[in-house]
Amino acid sequence: MFKSQLTLSSEDTHHDEGGNTAVQESLPELKRPSMYSVVMMNDDYTPMEFVVEVLQKFFDKTSEQATQIMLTVHTKGSAVCAIYTKDIAETKAAIVNQYSRDCQHPLMCEIAPAED
Repeated sequence: MFKSQLTLSSEDTHHDEGGNTAVQESLPELKRPSMYSVVMMNDDYTPMEFVVEVLQKFFDKTSEQATQIMLTVHTKGSAVCAIYTKDIAETKAAIVNQYSRDCQHPLMCEIAPAED
């Protein structure tokens, strides 16, 4: 059998009117996870239609949203596709990069800390 050892400080224990000891459980402070942007980079070779396809397929963008992001990538050199927690952003970028290579396109995504 397992024995559990619990150390209580005087702040954690309280006595009720009958002399019984009650334990107040302290909850840890929760902090929102850091968020990261998946940023798509422009290149001179990937067809615009492929970029729109990637945005719809991997980022659940509508045709209109995907077209707007694609045009931003094309005119400004890069654009944020979506914002996720770090693990998800890394995974999304890796999936897009692998899919692009598999389809013989140089399209690339990177991640960067999201601006608040």
